[in-house]
Amino acid sequence: MATETNTRVREIHVDDITKKVAELCEQAAHVLPDDVVAGLRRAERSERSPLAKQVLVELLENVDISKREMIPLCQDTGTTVVMAEVGQDVHIVGGSLRDAINAGVGKGYTEGYLRASIVDHPFSTRVNTKNNTPAVIHAEIVPGDGFHLTVVPKGGGCENMTKFQIMLPGRGKEGITEFVLRTIEESGGNPCPPLVVGVGVGGSSEYAMFLAKKAITRRVGEASADEETAQFERELLEKVNALGVGPQAVGGTNTAMAVNIETYPTHITSLPVAVNLQCHSARSKHADL
Repeated sequence: MATETNTRVREIHVDDITKKVAELCEQAAHVLPDDVVAGLRRAERSERSPLAKQVLVELLENVDISKREMIPLCQDTGTTVVMAEVGQDVHIVGGSLRDAINAGVGKGYTEGYLRASIVDHPFSTRVNTKNNTPAVIHAEIVPGDGFHLTVVPKGGGCENMTKFQIMLPGRGKEGITEFVLRTIEESGGNPCPPLVVGVGVGGSSEYAMFLAKKAITRRVGEASADEETAQFERELLEKVNALGVGPQAVGGTNTAMAVNIETYPTHITSLPVAVNLQCHSARSKHADL
């Protein structure tokens, strides 16, 4: 039986969503987040290989030039991944959320003169859609009346290195460690290190993949709120950097800036693990409406 409540529904018009998504697309392509810049600077200061240190200096110069002259950080402006956290007390008015997000992506990429990289009919004609739509959209319903957007332009070089495996539960941390290290070692320079390594553990196959993608949006240097997971992140980061892949795979002590792990309860018979790598140009922008 339905009951009356005093909950006030907050309305958000689709035009406001479209405008904000367009802004975030352009900002993400040109301005690297402060936490990522700080991570690159820490890597440059700590790097022991002279060649790798020079590579990091040049990456930081690229960051400055991109922001100053509004030139994209990378020619690959990526698949546009949009994560929307929609409060359960929010009502989207004037159209659909999906259409509003895609309109914003199309506007941001065309008006911002960003490279369109998305093709339709992927296994046959592969015709470019001309405005980087449709976006890959993840929408979550959360408590309250907030509306939070995260826009991630995900480059093909690092996205193509994504790996997934369902392990037997007994493999535990050892199996996860081996899988992460093997993924990074086999990827070499393709994902453009130093990396942000996203690891999703648990849930089901598709949810572990989502967790790994969500993990790369966490701020560089921000540990998991769970102490056991945070300790595992620190252990993995040390082992990843001991691989010696280094910046742009020239060798060195800074293969990754961060290893971020997101977990979720899973079935008693399985241990799903996904690894999603983000390049040194770890582009993302966030906004609340």
